[in-house]
Amino acid sequence: MPTRPHPFPDTAAWGRALKARAGSWWYLVHFAAIVLVVALSPSTYSRAYRATTAKDIYTSTWQVLPWFTVVASLFSLVLIRIVVVTALSYGLSQYALQMVVRVLVLELIPLSAALFVALRSGLVFTGQPPAGGPPSPTEPTPQLSMAQLRQEVVPHVVAEAFSVITLAMVSSVIALVLAYLTVYGFSLWGVPGYTRTVGHVFDMPVTVGFALKTLLFSLAVAIVPTASRLEAARQSRAADAVQPGAVRLFLVLLLVEATSLAVKYV
Repeated sequence: MPTRPHPFPDTAAWGRALKARAGSWWYLVHFAAIVLVVALSPSTYSRAYRATTAKDIYTSTWQVLPWFTVVASLFSLVLIRIVVVTALSYGLSQYALQMVVRVLVLELIPLSAALFVALRSGLVFTGQPPAGGPPSPTEPTPQLSMAQLRQEVVPHVVAEAFSVITLAMVSSVIALVLAYLTVYGFSLWGVPGYTRTVGHVFDMPVTVGFALKTLLFSLAVAIVPTASRLEAARQSRAADAVQPGAVRLFLVLLLVEATSLAVKYV
């Protein structure tokens, strides 16, 4: 007589899965703490570390900065034009620049820079190291040595974080310039009013929040995929079609963005 499937889920399997997820998040937090401590330690900054970090920064930032800036500028120009024309048609031209700065510079550009660096690294989807990144160990290891952290992992993390910050800052400055040119053209008569509007948006709390959010985005993009790849290599797991690192990274970015919006507007 065939056995009927149990109507209730396997609680033991759920417990094991929950324990594994909690262990993965704890490994991520522990890895992030170690990397930050090593990165802030003065003894880390040897000549070999500086050379490796400079090489990784060149690979992750300088090689992509020109064409990312072009793409971000085109996207910013289209969005600025849409916002300005729409505001003029509804008689809300006095709010057009504030809307552009708040939506484009404060929200979209930092998030797009973080997603771009994450997608380019390829870690969260393929489980493979990017060019200039730390090599994956071929056998599971209980922990990384201090030499590996200082010479391979930390330079890569610093370079990825620097890439997010640089791309976001450069694109934000260009977006502000394009916003002025779209509204006032190449004349200088609108500079006082424009700087007053931008300064009204970038008050002290907003500026601190913008800098903190960009920093958290950069740390998330730099640390979460690297920790997920090293954890998978340590446990000898093959890369899945959708890496758990991608889910964790998007959750962290969503949490940072939601917290930023709640603090500013709620």
